[in-house]
Amino acid sequence: MINKIVMKNVASYKAETVLETDKKVNLIYGLNGTGKSTLSSYLYDMTGEPYRECRVEGLGNTDKVLVYNQIFIADNFYETEEIQGIFTLSKKNKEVKKIVDEAKIKLKTLIENQSMIEKEREELGDKYQKQLLDFYKEVWKIKTEYTGGDRVLEYCLEGLKGKQETLFNYLVGISLDEDINYSVDELKKEAQELKGDLKKEILIKKISFMVEEMEKSSLLEKIIVGNKNSSVATLIEKLGNSAWVSEGLEYVHDEDEIAPCPFCQQDTISKELLSQIKGYFDESYQNDIRSIETLLSNYQKRIEKGITQIEELRNNRFIEEYTKETEICLSKIVKVTTENISLLKEKIKTPSLVVSISSLNECEKEINAIIEKANDKIKIYNEKIDNVQESLKIIKSKFWKLMKKQYFSVFTLYETVKNTYMKDKEEYKKKFEQIVKDVNLQQAIIAEKQKETVNIDEAVENIKQGLVDIGITDFTIEKYSEENALYRLKREDGRGNVFKTLSEGEKMVISFLYFMELCKGETTIESSTTGKIVVIDDPISSLSHIYVFNIGRLIHNEFLRTKKYEQIFVLTHSLYFFYELTNTNHKEREETQKLIRLCKNADGSSFVSMKYEEIQNDYQAYWQIVKDRAQAPALIANCMRNIIEYFFNFVEKLDFPQVFQKPELQDIRFLAFNRYMNRESHSKGQNIFDIKEFDYDSFRDAFKLVFEIEGYPEHYQKMMK
Repeated sequence: MINKIVMKNVASYKAETVLETDKKVNLIYGLNGTGKSTLSSYLYDMTGEPYRECRVEGLGNTDKVLVYNQIFIADNFYETEEIQGIFTLSKKNKEVKKIVDEAKIKLKTLIENQSMIEKEREELGDKYQKQLLDFYKEVWKIKTEYTGGDRVLEYCLEGLKGKQETLFNYLVGISLDEDINYSVDELKKEAQELKGDLKKEILIKKISFMVEEMEKSSLLEKIIVGNKNSSVATLIEKLGNSAWVSEGLEYVHDEDEIAPCPFCQQDTISKELLSQIKGYFDESYQNDIRSIETLLSNYQKRIEKGITQIEELRNNRFIEEYTKETEICLSKIVKVTTENISLLKEKIKTPSLVVSISSLNECEKEINAIIEKANDKIKIYNEKIDNVQESLKIIKSKFWKLMKKQYFSVFTLYETVKNTYMKDKEEYKKKFEQIVKDVNLQQAIIAEKQKETVNIDEAVENIKQGLVDIGITDFTIEKYSEENALYRLKREDGRGNVFKTLSEGEKMVISFLYFMELCKGETTIESSTTGKIVVIDDPISSLSHIYVFNIGRLIHNEFLRTKKYEQIFVLTHSLYFFYELTNTNHKEREETQKLIRLCKNADGSSFVSMKYEEIQNDYQAYWQIVKDRAQAPALIANCMRNIIEYFFNFVEKLDFPQVFQKPELQDIRFLAFNRYMNRESHSKGQNIFDIKEFDYDSFRDAFKLVFEIEGYPEHYQKMMK
């Protein structure tokens, strides 16, 4: 049982507003716009986000709140979109119908998407095939180039000359070798060598100058001098001119007693001096000189032989690749040996001179390293000759690796295109598979949900009887579809699409009758034993006066005077209806009923307890609102109309529309007031928000004029004090 309702920070409930009760029956009276709909909407769904600061106290775990309001009507009285005039009558069936309809729409969309995806997938494949043809065409240039002309490498394309795709796919499978240091021309040359009458090549002999001992000869470091016992030895050694003196002897003759000096041409050389000089250049001296001369001669011969061997290498085809290296090495040898020969000649000329010649050992190593590389090629060549077919296979392999490198950009782009295609293809596959799953799911939902429709035949029979009891006999309700629990309205004359001809009041009657059946618990899928709290929000808002009494009687009989329900809340804007629901028995009223007024001002809505005696003074409440210009414009205007209706229609027995036919009220400044007052269905809840041209002073002047025209200015003055 609810003992407290707290409303805060939602709609017109600005500050915290509390409704406290300990009664079974709670009657709440409030004019349109005071917050009745907000209260019933909260009780309909207390978990809604707008109501996070609102709360209800006293509800037990087994209590169930059943609310009749505009939301309930929208949830349960649902016209199908498929067939106009056909509707579901229960919330469960409405939900099922909505789910099935949504599933059918989704199914249709899914099937359309399925076809679209299939088409896009085909287009993707077509585009990819077109791109492949471009790649095939580009790589096919290999066949065009190497199957014409010299045809040396045409054998590499055996089995690949028929179809572009075959050649392309073969090259796709070739791994790219980063270490490619050969050209097509080189491969052609290798292949050409393996054709015709083949002969093995002889390995190139290594170069050896054989001058190492000469380079290390002790004579080069020996200071060669003549006989020290000669009288001229001291002088020659002191001057260090033995070579000069030795050369001069060639110009002196032994037969002359006194010979002229070959240098100064003076007669100074006697036989005795000549004998002493010759004695200085003894046999030992002469032997050393001859040894150096022999060393020089042999050195030159061996050097010449070695250089000749190197020069002959130029004619060897296996050395061609290393020609530059060979020339550099040869130049280095010539330079070194030339310097060495010059030093040896200088030694012969000046025997006492100590010389050292450069070694050719490093030069030998360098030239022999070149020869070794050439010999490696010769060995490979000879191996090829020993196994021609295997050699041709190796050339073929190298050829395709080279082609892969040359067409690298093509295959790079191909891989990008292929990867993109495979990715897109996989995405389309996933999408298609998901759509198939979704299609199956929606089909399953349709099949399953159609089984969940609630059979409310008994409720429908009660509604039919309820319509008769209320006095509605020109139409009734009947089942349209057994499978989907659909219903339609039928007139006695058989005219179709009755639903469209229903007034809002008649729709409300049907929905309220169904609500009553729902409260009984006879139409639910599951049986329930919970305590039921019933909330009824303005059930007569769109009803003509002829049905108000009947609805009031139904509420009395089915809700207020029964022990079926734990607690009842009824909200209304109608003073008459409020009065009709109030228990006239003072004792019973005090025990079971709580009367509450819902008020609204600039500070927001609030609950105020009221006494039974205050009900008949509600006419004065309308005047209090009219006097307060801080009230909502729509509320003021609505109260003005209620006052006029109450005073002139009920008190003075005047025809309401006649009041507004007076010429005095036709002034242009009263048009908005006149329009509003002459509207019929003014009691609709939405009309509280329908005042767009409200001007308090203009409305008040026109309101005052009504009383003055009809002869009641004193009444106006009294009520406006």
